[in-house]
Amino acid sequence: MAALLAFPLSGLAAETSATLYKNPNCGCCAEYAKYLERNGFEVEAVDTQDLAQVKAEHDVPEKLHGCHTTLIDDYVFEGHVPVESLTRVLEEEPFIKGLSVPGMPLGSPGMSGEKQGSLEVFTLAFQPTDTPEIYATH
Repeated sequence: MAALLAFPLSGLAAETSATLYKNPNCGCCAEYAKYLERNGFEVEAVDTQDLAQVKAEHDVPEKLHGCHTTLIDDYVFEGHVPVESLTRVLEEEPFIKGLSVPGMPLGSPGMSGEKQGSLEVFTLAFQPTDTPEIYATH
């Protein structure tokens, strides 16, 4: 039974390419790429000195900026988004721009350190808002 429940996540990810835009000197971004790869994604890491431009091109509000920006299908995943939330979006295809984990929370996927409380994942809406909706808590 456990194998059947695990298949949709790994089956979806195995055929999914991700492009991760990151600062060339950031180790946690490289670790996040490895995290995605361990979960079945094919990741192309793109080093850039202008992450702000990438975020602007995809209309990511400054208060939701994460460490790196990952594009998968038509979605934007900002920062250290757990694969459970990421695959849920890819499976359910909600009408959102994507998801964000702002900043660099300790213990989040790809980040070192011990997790400090709950990790909130926010919705990136098509219409910017001062109060982003929480998509999931991990």
